Amino acid sequence: MKFTLRMTGRQHTALKYHLFPNDGNEAVAVTLCGRRAGQDQHILMVHRIMPIPYEDCPVRSPDRITWRTDRIEPLLEEATKKGMAILKIHSHSGYYDHFSEVDDIADRDLFASIYAWLDDSQPHMSAIMLPDGKIIARVVNRDGNFQPAELVSVAGNDLLFWHSSSERAVGPEAFEEKNCQFFGNETYTRLRQISVAVVGCSGTGSPLVEQLARLGIGRLTLVDPDVVKEKNLNRILNATHADALAERAKVDVLADAVRRMELGTMLVPLQENLLNNQVLRTIAESNVLFGCMDSAEGRYYLNRLAAFYSIPYFDLGVRLDADGKGSVSDVCGSVHYLQPDGSSLIERGMVSMEAVAAEGMWRRNPEEYKRQRQEGYIRNVNVERPAVITINMQIAAMAANEFIARLHPYRRVDSAECSIRTFDFRENYHACEPDGTQSPLLARYVGRGDTRLFLEDPLPEIQ
Repeated sequence: MKFTLRMTGRQHTALKYHLFPNDGNEAVAVTLCGRRAGQDQHILMVHRIMPIPYEDCPVRSPDRITWRTDRIEPLLEEATKKGMAILKIHSHSGYYDHFSEVDDIADRDLFASIYAWLDDSQPHMSAIMLPDGKIIARVVNRDGNFQPAELVSVAGNDLLFWHSSSERAVGPEAFEEKNCQFFGNETYTRLRQISVAVVGCSGTGSPLVEQLARLGIGRLTLVDPDVVKEKNLNRILNATHADALAERAKVDVLADAVRRMELGTMLVPLQENLLNNQVLRTIAESNVLFGCMDSAEGRYYLNRLAAFYSIPYFDLGVRLDADGKGSVSDVCGSVHYLQPDGSSLIERGMVSMEAVAAEGMWRRNPEEYKRQRQEGYIRNVNVERPAVITINMQIAAMAANEFIARLHPYRRVDSAECSIRTFDFRENYHACEPDGTQSPLLARYVGRGDTRLFLEDPLPEIQ
C-alpha cells in the first residue's frame, strides 16, 4: 500500500504562516482529512485546518514542542462521525528533513490516543514542514510503526510534488537527455513520477496525450466511451481508416500509439463514460486531471471531483461556429486552470447548472428530454459542431505548456495571473486572467474525499 498526502495552495500557505511565526521555534497544527481509499494506495486530502495556539504549547523551542491535545477533540468527534482522518503537522525551524527521535516518541503517544478514540484501522498521518515549505509525511499505524508517504502534493498557483522515493519510469537515454536539457533533472524526474488522467480522447484529447507521453509522464489514464468513426479521422492523432472500420475504442488507439513510442509511460485505457462511480474513483487517484470534453455535465463533475479530491484540473474548450459553406462566425478556444478551492467553471461562465441538468435528462430519460425541449423548457444539448485539427492542437499545446509552467516555473509572469487563457483566432487575440472568487458550490467539499455527498443526483442513477 502506498500513501499520499494532498492539500491546496491556500491550505499550504495557511499552514506555513502558522508554523513559522518568525520566532525560530516549532509550531503545530492538526487537520481533518478526507480519504481516497484505493486498492493499492490510500490518499489523505486536507479538509480543515486547526492551528494549535502558541499559548497552548507549554514548550516551544527550535527543536521541541509540546501542546494541549484536548484542543483536537472536536476534530476527533467529526472524524469518527464521517470516517475521516487526522494529520498532525509541525515545523522544523532548521532544515532538518527527517523525523527526530523526539518526533517518534511524540507521534506514538499522540496516535495511540487517536486510534483509541476513533476505534478504526484506517491510516492517519504525521508531517513536518521545512522553512522553504517542503513537507515530509508518514503514516503512523495502530501499532506505532511508521511508513513514509510516497508523495505529498500541493495544488496551488504552482504545482508542488515531493516524492519520498526515487523510483520512476525509465525511457531511452537520449530521450531523457533531451528533456533534461530544458527541464533539468529534478523537474524531469517529477514528470516521470506523475500520474495524469485525460478525460476525452478526441479533438483536443488526442494531441494532448501525444504531448504528455513525449514529455515523459509516468502514468496516463485515458477515459472515453466512444469508438473511432470516419468523422473523427480529421482530428484524432494516430487514428486510421482501418480503426474507423473496426470501430476501435479511442482509448485503445491512443494507448497503442503511446506504447509504440516505448518511452516508459504506463497506460490505463478506460472505455467508459466519466459518469461512472468506479471510473471517478479510479481517476481520483491521479495527480493531475485534464478535461477534454464538450459536455457541461462531464465538465461539471470533473471540476467537482477535483475539489473533493484536491487535484489540479485543466479544462480545455474549443468553439467553432460555421455554416458548412466556408463562412465562420466563431473560432476560439480556452484553457482553464482550476484549483480545488478556487473558482469553478460555474463562476467562470463556462458551465451552467441548467445545461448540466438538461444533459443529465438527455442521457437518462431521452423521451422526457425530447418532450421538454419541444415545449421550450430546455435547449438542445446534443449539437455537433465543426472540428479542425489545427485549432485543437493549438489549444492542446496551450494546456500542456500551462501545466509545464506551473510544474517548472520558468516564465516571468506569475502563474496566479494565468488561470484563464483564451484565444480568439479570428481576432488574433490572446488573453490571460487570474482566478476568481472561491466557488460557493464547492468550497465546503474541498478535500472531503470518499463520501456519498460526491455521488449526488444524478450520479447515483448511473450503474
